[in-house]
Amino acid sequence: MGFFVSVVVSLLYSGLILATYKDQSTATANTLYLAHALLNGAVVGSLVGLTAHRSNGARIGGAVIAALGAFFGYANALPLIFAWERSPMALGDLLEAEPFFPAKAWWTSEAHGGVDWFSPLGLVVAAAAAWGLAYAVGNRRRPT
Repeated sequence: MGFFVSVVVSLLYSGLILATYKDQSTATANTLYLAHALLNGAVVGSLVGLTAHRSNGARIGGAVIAALGAFFGYANALPLIFAWERSPMALGDLLEAEPFFPAKAWWTSEAHGGVDWFSPLGLVVAAAAAWGLAYAVGNRRRPT
């Protein structure tokens, strides 16, 4: 269930980026990415806490799923933008020549050419939110 919800949240984020990418500044894009990571982690963590209660394995699994959701939400937006601007055939050619283009774009800063530290920060935010909420919700005592 947490995986399915993470996929849905990531698809909504990718659609939002596709709809607004022309009007975004770098600060806006970074804020949206971190907000998406936090939302993805919160939703997954809440579901894991409600269903798995006190299982540490489920908490860790939820944190991994939330981090992957944050990554794929961003990485899937880039091919969508490229296909929208150019064509799906051009996207196919790009991914055939450079199959890891979305992951490289996620990791690399356009402004400075180095590592974009907001990208791994988003993974940490998503994982921490998922684990923290799964812990808080799962350890809540039920009234008898």
